[in-house]
Amino acid sequence: MEPVNRDIIVSEVGPRDGLQSIKRIMPTQTKIAWIKALAASGLSEIEVGSFVSPKLLPQMADCADIVQAAIAIPDLTVLALVPNLRGAEKAFAAHTHKITMPVSASQAHSKANINRTVEEAVEDVARVNRLRHEQPDGYRPGIEVGISTAFGCTMEGPISEDWVIRLAGMLAEAGADTIGLSDTTGYGNPTQVKRLFKRLKSEIGEKAGGAHFHNTRGQGLGNVVAALEVGVTTFDSSQAGLGGCPYAPGATGNIVTEDLVFMLEAMGLKTGIDIDTLIAARPVILSGLPGEALYGHVQDAGLPKGFHYA
Repeated sequence: MEPVNRDIIVSEVGPRDGLQSIKRIMPTQTKIAWIKALAASGLSEIEVGSFVSPKLLPQMADCADIVQAAIAIPDLTVLALVPNLRGAEKAFAAHTHKITMPVSASQAHSKANINRTVEEAVEDVARVNRLRHEQPDGYRPGIEVGISTAFGCTMEGPISEDWVIRLAGMLAEAGADTIGLSDTTGYGNPTQVKRLFKRLKSEIGEKAGGAHFHNTRGQGLGNVVAALEVGVTTFDSSQAGLGGCPYAPGATGNIVTEDLVFMLEAMGLKTGIDIDTLIAARPVILSGLPGEALYGHVQDAGLPKGFHYA
């Protein structure tokens, strides 16, 4: 099978970021069915879970089983979030393709989210990078870092942009392959997004990664357009807008994958994703979480008459 030609990578985070924010637990087989349905739409990356303590997030207790099922899906890059070295050990044992490590720019959020200072979190990235190079049989998983609360924090308020950029440099030196910016609490606006991503690329070059936006204040897709204008090509999103951060008060609403894909394709940017097939995955969520609120506009309005994919 020839690789799909994409201008933009849409990285689906619903099975991790979405489900960790819902107190009910989706059955393992339903998670697998959902991930398969998402992959069938043409999504090339899915963050399928997180390797965290099941005492803290019982929703993620089956992450190893989910990864094992997901890595068997052809043409899919499987990601999992890990907060520390112990989580990375489990992710590597499961042969996860890439791991995502959250490092917050806010000390208060860092302590609440992973019980580490920011500096300790950077040291964890370095330790995980060393562990990666000790893996056998040529297995070298990717390490991505998203700088959480990069645009503001509900606990600390405004975050110094100079500090965010300095932190990105520290993470690059610690061995992260890419460092992106996350608007964990929906504080960001398009002008700020353009400025900060432009500075990120200037500071760390090719290691500058993607964007993780929330639609908490309705700025999500506007922030995507702003990031596109300064060369960002990878965007996290969640089917039906599920998600938030359980350790950041007021953090709600990831951007909706269906709406994001429609906007990108309408703008002439290739995603490799079929919108109708993507929408057809939504009922799987409700089969495992009956009555859960699902968000988005495209599934209600439908595609415009004469719509053409990029």
